[in-house]
Amino acid sequence: MSEILTTAPTVFLETFGCQMNELDSELVRGALLTLGYRFIDDWAQADVVLYNTCSVREQAEHKAYSRLGLIAQRKRAGEKVVLGVIGCMAERDGKDMFRRYPQVDLLCGPGELDRLPNLIENMRKSQSLGEDAPRLSKDARAALAGNKSRRSTTLAAADDNLELLDLSRAFEPVDARSDRRSAYVRITRGCNKFCTYCVVPNTRGAEVHRPPDSIVEECRRLADSGVVEITLLGQTVNHYRYVHGSAVGRDGAELPQVGPGLNAFRGNSLTTAGVRTTTFADLLARIHDEVPHLARLRFVTSYPRDFGADVLEVMRDAPRICSYIHAPAQSGSDRILKLMNRGYTVGEYLEFVDRVFEFLPDATIAGDFIVGFPTETDEDFEASCALVQRVPFKNNYIFKYSPRPGTVAIDRFTDDVPTETKKLRNNRLLDLQTDVSRVVHERWVGREVEVLLEQVRVHSRAPATAVGGPLSREASAVVHPESKNVVVAWQRAKPIDGTQLLGRTPGDMVTVIDVPAGDWADSLGRICRAKVTKASPMLLHATPLTAL
Repeated sequence: MSEILTTAPTVFLETFGCQMNELDSELVRGALLTLGYRFIDDWAQADVVLYNTCSVREQAEHKAYSRLGLIAQRKRAGEKVVLGVIGCMAERDGKDMFRRYPQVDLLCGPGELDRLPNLIENMRKSQSLGEDAPRLSKDARAALAGNKSRRSTTLAAADDNLELLDLSRAFEPVDARSDRRSAYVRITRGCNKFCTYCVVPNTRGAEVHRPPDSIVEECRRLADSGVVEITLLGQTVNHYRYVHGSAVGRDGAELPQVGPGLNAFRGNSLTTAGVRTTTFADLLARIHDEVPHLARLRFVTSYPRDFGADVLEVMRDAPRICSYIHAPAQSGSDRILKLMNRGYTVGEYLEFVDRVFEFLPDATIAGDFIVGFPTETDEDFEASCALVQRVPFKNNYIFKYSPRPGTVAIDRFTDDVPTETKKLRNNRLLDLQTDVSRVVHERWVGREVEVLLEQVRVHSRAPATAVGGPLSREASAVVHPESKNVVVAWQRAKPIDGTQLLGRTPGDMVTVIDVPAGDWADSLGRICRAKVTKASPMLLHATPLTAL
């Protein structure tokens, strides 16, 4: 990291995309706060503006590019502002972004975020010198791993300062100004699967697994600080496997190591005789047993083919591990799955689902589907519809295929499914999923559930605070961290009739509890036992059984 800055600038940070990016933003925020930076919610006033970008979905990219235009206006007006693009879009576009968007001052890929404070400091010093400052080269303004990650070998993974970013955040994991009591913990970075539609292996690099002791210690520190629920993150979280003794530093401490290839999961055992190995199941059991004051433990995202019975056994026997699994199917057609390089068949996916419910009868499953993948026929699409109707998905995130630069599919396949056909298929699959979600949610009516209370919603006839606009202690906009479907505004200063508490069950079902008018902020972060009275495709409605 850089030396502590003598002048503390204000920073605006906006995040696009998945939970990985949300965690990256948390880590960046923590690192910059340590150096004296101050974060504000107004991009028009910030000295440093950072956009943490995603390349997986086209819509997220369009939003990010539009934001760059806003900062360009500030620069044309003569303001000194540092504009940084970080994350997958920076990694994928590379230094060519400086040419296309000259208002951009720095680029930082997701595998180089430990270098971000130095990049910002260099740009601030350059700007402070004005016209007399020598122009920084593109190399001095960018920290990018390139298509071959600097962590693509065991040696490079061991020399990994990015691990320090995860560990430093563990000391002060919860913002004192926030009521949030959930946190993400990264156990792996990168991906080794190379699905043809996905850019992640190129933007985030090879799969790198953190040492289990570091992960357990981070979870312990988070729980000590008041975190109630931890979500373990990995692009393929159930591929976690750490071989002890293969990556050790000079002080004897274990270091991050590159994960094994997919062939390592083809055999009957993930361990080798005489070699101490921590599997994903082992890691779950360690966190559950060694951090007993953590109320909930969950994880995303899972790869269905290699989801072993050992993991399900741990989940069954460990009551504080949530019975929720997010395992994308992506298509119900074996032919399309092969073109996507998913590595499994529909039959294998169904075997995985049946195995989940054999061990965990009350489990909930969510997934992803892509419609309109190149060459997808009506028959292929109908197969996806049949899979959605066959599996009791709590929900599915359904996307229309769009060619993404940097993926295999954009070069290998012609995007030959008409846009209108994609829209029709997308809407039909959403309608089918709504019917399935309704049935899944209605099965919980009359049952008791434990709800982690996270948000307060107040129905007010007063002028509403714009969602996504500047936030204050009195008015906040919040989005459910995974589904992005529940958007609420709450006002603490003027409680009125129509107050609701929103939270999630262990199965990740969003639950609404009606409460009398009042200031219920002190209830957030607590787990409430409640009885489900009714259900809709997206929500459970419940009455509390324990004091709030």
